[in-house]
Amino acid sequence: MSGLSVDDAREILARTPQVLERLLGGVSAGWTHAAPPRAWTPAKILTHLIHGERTDWVPRARIILEEGESRPFDPFDREGGADEAERPVEELLAELAGLRSENLRYLDGLDLDDEALARRGTHPELGSVTLEQLIATWAAHDLGHVGHVVEVMSKRYRETVGPWRAFLPFLDRPD
Repeated sequence: MSGLSVDDAREILARTPQVLERLLGGVSAGWTHAAPPRAWTPAKILTHLIHGERTDWVPRARIILEEGESRPFDPFDREGGADEAERPVEELLAELAGLRSENLRYLDGLDLDDEALARRGTHPELGSVTLEQLIATWAAHDLGHVGHVVEVMSKRYRETVGPWRAFLPFLDRPD
């Protein structure tokens, strides 16, 4: 991968379920199932990540490798899985970890070289994309949502921090 290797991306992909487990496992529902208006709760973010594990990353990699640009990717429902967001967070964390483990086993079994990473598929909105871009996006998506969980959780103290809010600009970013 130009800029990073599959192994670099895999380091992040393998750690995301562990990071979220450490952050969300065993904490009260006030942390996992609450958010400011219009924001996703940490539980909803987990269901979004689970939905992506089921329907996005590996299915799209398979399309690229098996069918190339001849078959466009199925559109991704960004709200998919939201109906599961009331499940206990421990169940969501376990499901994410299991799906991610399966998907990483698939990725590891591909033995990707530069030629395979340059193979192209067709995104329904973005057009032609490479397998390399898909894998890099998968890792960046994880990092973005780990940050998203932390930001949503921090906003629980938006008013309580008092005058220190002036030093915490993330508390006032739009939800």
